[in-house]
Amino acid sequence: MSEKHEITRRQFTKAGLAVAAMPMFYTKGAWAAKDFANNPGNSSKITLGFNVPQTGAYADEGADELRAFKLAVKHLNGEGDGGLMNTMKPMNLKGNGVLGKKVTYVTGDTQTKSDAARASAKRMIEKDGVIMFSGGSSSGVAIAVQGLAQELGVLFMAGLTHSNDTTGKDKRRYGFRHFFNAKMSGSALGPVLKEEMGTNRKAYHLTADYTWGWTQEQSIQETTEGLGWSTTAKVRTPVGAGDFSQFITPILNSGADTLILNHYGKDMINSLTQAVQFGLRDKQVNGKNFEIIVPLYSRLMAQGAGKNLEGILGTANWDWQLQDEGSKAFVKSFGTEYGFPPSMAAQTCYVQTLLYANACENAGTFYPPEVIRELEGFKFDGMGNGATEYRAEDHQCFKDVLVVRGKSNPSSQYDLLDIVKEVPRADVEYDASIFGGELGPYEV
Repeated sequence: MSEKHEITRRQFTKAGLAVAAMPMFYTKGAWAAKDFANNPGNSSKITLGFNVPQTGAYADEGADELRAFKLAVKHLNGEGDGGLMNTMKPMNLKGNGVLGKKVTYVTGDTQTKSDAARASAKRMIEKDGVIMFSGGSSSGVAIAVQGLAQELGVLFMAGLTHSNDTTGKDKRRYGFRHFFNAKMSGSALGPVLKEEMGTNRKAYHLTADYTWGWTQEQSIQETTEGLGWSTTAKVRTPVGAGDFSQFITPILNSGADTLILNHYGKDMINSLTQAVQFGLRDKQVNGKNFEIIVPLYSRLMAQGAGKNLEGILGTANWDWQLQDEGSKAFVKSFGTEYGFPPSMAAQTCYVQTLLYANACENAGTFYPPEVIRELEGFKFDGMGNGATEYRAEDHQCFKDVLVVRGKSNPSSQYDLLDIVKEVPRADVEYDASIFGGELGPYEV
């Protein structure tokens, strides 16, 4: 019997029950009847919660996440073509729900606000009885609800969250992230920036004023200064500002020759569009063509930015043009269902739903500590971006990362990004200890 299947001296206090247990062994499914938050027991169904930004600056991402969640539920219940259930290895899903129970779901609107997201997640857990919830397109939201997940003992499969803090100083045992992070974006971008822009530039940062923006700014600054660039200024901007002209005007006379936009969603679309309108892309500074970098962006943002994104470098977690079997299977399933290709936000949320369900099948139970143990250190393939691992030490997913560029001559409204480089996972890995934080206990 492995250490994974041994429990020693645990103390449970659910429902006022306190039991000090001597060392004991069990087989898969032995905890199925144990009391825990929203235990489905003998019910014929389980409920998942999909908590996405249906309003606010990141609503476009949220809409695509919700499409993907609904598709994942169909596939889990044996409807449709099965999608990535046909390509994931190893995989124990059977298309009959999860552990034989039909999957249902409820939805919520995070509004891209931490307080609203936490309230929505709390309602899902306490009133709707969800046993897992996912979603979000903001790291501030992810960190807020991840803390709630730990408090209430319900797993959170984080959706689109790119802050280093999510699996760094704010990591939690009950939270897992499939998306890459700012540190990995910097590691992937560095060699390409050096090759294309050289080692002597002056960078000006406009940064979304919350945890994601702060850690992306830090990671990209470390990368560029490591190349020999200097940092002219770092200016924080409010989420959902709309008009960024007051922040862009000072750049014109700053002496900077590079603008780094640490913005996402509609904020990136607006700030980039206004930067182009102010003539930044037509300027020459320090004998160089002025450059703009958007370290993190997606096809949905590219659609909104249009020609303004032409030639601009950034990174992406996944892209629908990838030709591995898993990516092709998901693009086919999503396209059949909705009539257009999925975004990286959609792919992330779909994959995490299947991974949670598969972990329950592997554990033979919905009991959270054992589902968590199945996810920790889980290695798999066939889901896009190559061989993938959910690192046990911090619950960060590691896989290949994409460096992308806005296309000059797109062939359609969806063919907007060129994949410049598929950066191997080994090139973006880092020691789990560098960001600090504690995962916390398995039992709550």
